[in-house]
Amino acid sequence: MSKILQAGMVLQIIHLQSKIEKRIGTSLSAHGIGLSEYLVLERLSMATHQKMRRVDLADQVGLSPSGVTRLLNPMEKIGLVEKEENPRDARVSLVSISKVGKRIFEEARISFEHASVAFFEPLDPKRFDELAELLKAVSER
Repeated sequence: MSKILQAGMVLQIIHLQSKIEKRIGTSLSAHGIGLSEYLVLERLSMATHQKMRRVDLADQVGLSPSGVTRLLNPMEKIGLVEKEENPRDARVSLVSISKVGKRIFEEARISFEHASVAFFEPLDPKRFDELAELLKAVSER
């Protein structure tokens, strides 16, 4: 395979990611959040006791520790998340999803799912499964 084809494929994937972010983000905006906030709420809702260390959260949503802090500060101000001190280590701060954050996430999840289904509507089930397999093969490396 040529380097030019591979580089072109990476550019197509980046363009696809941008389209996904825009379409999903538009759907989430009805709930007052964007895709990054949704990903934070989703990770926290799935976490043990619905709380995580900031550094772990950053890793799971693909942000730097300082990037996740910049994202969490306004989320805390509007009541989506709460800061918690770690009783075992004061240097490690935890973040948890609030009651408001849980409600917003549950409502936004419906919009996220509808937008996701609409995005893949052009693919029949066989092609969707093939794409899922290919993406899995590339992302596991």
